[in-house]
Amino acid sequence: MKEFDYFEMRIPAKPQYVGVVRLTISGLANRIGFSYDDIEDLKIASSEAITNAIQHAYEEDDDGEVVVGCALYKEKIEIMVADYGYSFDFKEVKKRVGPYHEEEDVQFIREGGLGLYLIETLMDEVKVLNDNGVTVLMTKYVAREQVTDNVEKITL
Repeated sequence: MKEFDYFEMRIPAKPQYVGVVRLTISGLANRIGFSYDDIEDLKIASSEAITNAIQHAYEEDDDGEVVVGCALYKEKIEIMVADYGYSFDFKEVKKRVGPYHEEEDVQFIREGGLGLYLIETLMDEVKVLNDNGVTVLMTKYVAREQVTDNVEKITL
């Protein structure tokens, strides 16, 4: 039996694709049973991480990619955003990602850190890996009463 379902998207590092990812994450979160407000938080947090990657990881004329991986569990979603454009070995990358500490000089905090602050405010857990690009792992848990009432069965 699988621990989670995994869904991965590769998008060109262009702003017009952020909405596609937002809609996809919204649909995935709805399947697990997230509330409307939590889905909005997920969309904002992922948009911030993806927009940061688009704006800061690549030169304007680069053909860069952003990879977004979503691990769907019964009671949470983990969203990983990487700006170096490689696919994930999700379990392996997750082992290497560590908690973000404000005192660290992480490349992700490029424009004053407001995007990361917003992500941390909206998500339950945020971890950052600064290795060959920046990888952000964001976790949001479904409120327990929502899980039993609203969950659409995921294949676990």
